[in-house]
Amino acid sequence: MSPTDQLKVEHEAIQSMLDILERICEKLDSEEDVDTTHPDKIIEFFRVFADKCHHGKEEAHLFPAMEQAGIPRHGGPVGVMLVEHDTGRAYVKGMAEGAKSYTPGEPGSSAQFVENAKHYIELLRQHIDKENNVLFPMADASIPLDRQTELLKDFDRVEHEVVGEGQHEKFHRLLEELQSIYAT
Repeated sequence: MSPTDQLKVEHEAIQSMLDILERICEKLDSEEDVDTTHPDKIIEFFRVFADKCHHGKEEAHLFPAMEQAGIPRHGGPVGVMLVEHDTGRAYVKGMAEGAKSYTPGEPGSSAQFVENAKHYIELLRQHIDKENNVLFPMADASIPLDRQTELLKDFDRVEHEVVGEGQHEKFHRLLEELQSIYAT
């Protein structure tokens, strides 16, 4: 498995959580109540799994390796991805603030959460498409194989030292739990 293959697998989990988040937004838009712990769990998933782990691997390791291989950060696709990571963080922050004010049965209390969630869903779906179809093929073509092997080791260190043991498994269990609740 290449470093970009690993990131694509993580994209699949992120896309699954985006689908769940979209379903929650639909319920909230229809004035249906949702378990108040679910938005908080989803926000934690995006903060830890998507940002700290996935984006952490990209920002600390993949993007610098791409720069070393001659792909510029500024004015190129890497710079665009970094801006989108920051934009996503702002939407997650807005979701977290909105989740605090959500009260089941109180019309309008989910508005801030839903608005930020919808922007985040749109942003990340486009972002993942660009990474999978533009950025990652560039990385595969430009980063030497020996450096790609080093990247896999770097990614493993991120999971164990930065994110923590067992976190991936914890988030995959959460995904399964929420998929069973919010299946369409």
